[in-house]
Amino acid sequence: MKDDRLPRGKTIDLTCIICPVGCTLHVSSSPAGVSVLGNRCSKGAEYGAKEITHPERFLQSTVLLLGSATERRLPVKTDGPVPKDKLFDVLKEIKKVHVHVPVNMGDVIIKNVLGLGVNVVATRTIEN
Repeated sequence: MKDDRLPRGKTIDLTCIICPVGCTLHVSSSPAGVSVLGNRCSKGAEYGAKEITHPERFLQSTVLLLGSATERRLPVKTDGPVPKDKLFDVLKEIKKVHVHVPVNMGDVIIKNVLGLGVNVVATRTIEN
């Protein structure tokens, strides 16, 4: 894997968040690529390498809700991970949106946001 964040010959420690064990990962960069030590499973190694080369996050926010007597905002989330360097751009797009009731949990609020292949979906049903 190509390493864009970690200088060659350097090592950083990360805590794996894939499972509750929380392994301490030692992620190193060399001319051959990225290596990960300290993981107890293959998912930890994959997480450590990806966190250095292409970090991603799921995003949660709210959009303006119109037509509800009791609620002003609708909670939303991305249905897949977003590249970390695009999080604020996605938030700007979310801020532009307003939704009319009724809305159901799982409804797509923004399809393929910024062409990233990720949708923004409602996380709550609001009927009135």
